[in-house]
Amino acid sequence: MTTDENIAAPSSDGPMRESRGGDRDRGDRGDRGDREERGGGGGRRFGARRRGCAFCIDKVEHADYKDVSMLRRYVTDRGKLEPRRKVGTCAKHQRSVAIAVKRARQVALLPYTSEHDRISGVLGSGRSSGRR
Repeated sequence: MTTDENIAAPSSDGPMRESRGGDRDRGDRGDRGDREERGGGGGRRFGARRRGCAFCIDKVEHADYKDVSMLRRYVTDRGKLEPRRKVGTCAKHQRSVAIAVKRARQVALLPYTSEHDRISGVLGSGRSSGRR
């Protein structure tokens, strides 16, 4: 058996495996010292600073299910609830929004899905589907 730099000695826990080449020369890349030149690095990708929960800022206890224009900000065009990381609400108020959306759907203030909008024609499409 000949020894080779790229093949590791067999271990007791499994078959022979090739090493990842940790001893290999990395060439030009080095320690990535060119990051300072590019101005790259860490930092936030999507915005200057994180905004707080709109309910906490306005000191609102619970989301009102009758305020449909407010609830529409937290529902996608497909009828799903927007995630907290996207709308910026805290966990307490996100639960409150979820309950308010469910109540508004129950009393027909909000549609369950976008399909309801198209069938009913309530939200301005003007088409009638023939169902009555």
